[in-house]
Amino acid sequence: MVNSMNASQSKAETKSDNTPDGFFQSFISHPASVGETYFGHFSYALKFAARLFAAGSAALIHAFIPAWFETTASRQIQKMHSEMNSRHSASQDG
Repeated sequence: MVNSMNASQSKAETKSDNTPDGFFQSFISHPASVGETYFGHFSYALKFAARLFAAGSAALIHAFIPAWFETTASRQIQKMHSEMNSRHSASQDG
């Protein structure tokens, strides 16, 4: 049991830098890896979250009233998936 715990801790430690500098660096490094500033990435992620919330809300309403929002959530998820793939491809090209 102890050996498996140590192995999982080692994997977690190699995935991220737990120092304060490493933590704060992640605020810059990930957005930069997709060609954005911190605030540009923050804005896009926040808008994306709002759209997910709206799609989830439509799905929840649809669960109670099946005639309402029949395809809203699935259409929004497909659209968001396509946009995310386009952004990902563009960041790799540039």
